Amino acid sequence: MPNECLLPESFGPLQGVKIVSTGSLIAQPFAAELAAEMGAEVIQIERVGVGDTGWRNIGIRLPARDGAPPVATTWVQERRNVFCVTLDFSKPRGKEIFLELAARADIWMESSKPGTYPKWGLDDATVWEVNPKLVITHVSGFGQDGDPDYVARASYDVVGQAAGGMMYQTGFPDPTPPTRAAPWTGDYITALFTMWSSLAGLTYARATGKGQAIDVAQYEAIHKTMGGTMLEYFQQGVVRERSGNRAQGFQPLDTFQAKDGWVVMGALADVYKRLLGVIGLDANDAKWEIARTQLESIEGIEFDAILRGWINERSVKEVVDAMAKGKVPCSPIMSSRDMAEDPQYRARGVHVEWDDLQVGRVKGIGVVPKFSKTPGQIVRGAVGVGHDNGRVYGELLGISTSELASLQRDKVI
Repeated sequence: MPNECLLPESFGPLQGVKIVSTGSLIAQPFAAELAAEMGAEVIQIERVGVGDTGWRNIGIRLPARDGAPPVATTWVQERRNVFCVTLDFSKPRGKEIFLELAARADIWMESSKPGTYPKWGLDDATVWEVNPKLVITHVSGFGQDGDPDYVARASYDVVGQAAGGMMYQTGFPDPTPPTRAAPWTGDYITALFTMWSSLAGLTYARATGKGQAIDVAQYEAIHKTMGGTMLEYFQQGVVRERSGNRAQGFQPLDTFQAKDGWVVMGALADVYKRLLGVIGLDANDAKWEIARTQLESIEGIEFDAILRGWINERSVKEVVDAMAKGKVPCSPIMSSRDMAEDPQYRARGVHVEWDDLQVGRVKGIGVVPKFSKTPGQIVRGAVGVGHDNGRVYGELLGISTSELASLQRDKVI
């Protein structure tokens, strides 16, 4: 008798939600993992024999148990609570197995170039035949339709940042080249759009009994976060340029060097007057109001020099403490070491330990955000390629042990 629940316990606000995830690397699978940490049952499908060759191996790797290949730290951090199986969609039995999984799911998330799944006979209409309520979320670089040249293009995080407008504004003015936002900001933005839109689709499906397809284009998700950039262009012909860490049109909002490190600080409206008091300037002196918005004026240049000199004479802690006392937003620019030792990170329990099934006991970023009544949990760590084939295909779908062995021999799973 098939077991309809893979999770050992129910928890979190998404308990009872079943997600099939078939993407690789970052954006779409990260969205699914966020759901898994909040109690959704997530089945991640990877390539037979090799898995997600990119995200399992890219970057710094940790030694695995029992002489297994090392595992990337990003995989250990970002595949918790997820059930990992392998499946070849291009084979007839692989297609059948996928449809059996889709029939039991609430959401199917995938990331690929448009046309990938239809060529395997898994177009949306076919999948809806087995589950009309299914929410299907397609994630791609440039969308499911539009200019044929763009639709066919592959994309990575940095490509999305460039096409979406983020990279043009990130970094310092020419001749310094545009800079990507690190570590993989474009992909993580896309993941958040993927997750909220999937849940919005699920809300509709549960109310109406009707699933729908969601088209998440990476460049559009990034573009959506560009604030007034396009309004400025369409209404006034203004192209917003790079300005480094400094804000355009007012000060201060920038990075500043203290005696032993860097801080970031901003002071708008009434906060600006409080900052003047902290650094010993007269808030009633009209020239400092000129300095606030006319950055290249004599007054603006003088204010910037005074502020930088005041900060440079003090330690990071002295600057941050003085600004906190004066209610001026300010923070050290923190490294991994700084964050690990920071009292606020510790007080809120941001960093936690858990058992990873591949590398053992680890410590990293916990579950966020925090829910008062249905908090998320880490019920298990990341796993190896095909680790859950037997459990998912055997327990959930009821496939016999002998057939599982045959499917493995034929490289269907």
